[in-house]
Amino acid sequence: MLWKLLVEILLGALAGFVANKLMKGNKKGFWLTVLLGVIGGLVGGFLGNLIGVGGGWVTGLLLAIGGACLVIWLFRLIFKK
Repeated sequence: MLWKLLVEILLGALAGFVANKLMKGNKKGFWLTVLLGVIGGLVGGFLGNLIGVGGGWVTGLLLAIGGACLVIWLFRLIFKK
């Protein structure tokens, strides 16, 4: 249980990092990127389950990256200066 949570957090952090690079993100900080990546991973996993896509490391990581891109886009939309 704890191991799965740790792996999910690490995959979310990786997804946040990749999504930040894909979206030409600014350097708001490592922890914000991790947080948005973890939230994006949850969103991507939820959306993947809704449409029936899932299973496997690669699919999970791709869904997490897509979800992280969505969360980063929404974050920028809400908190733009």
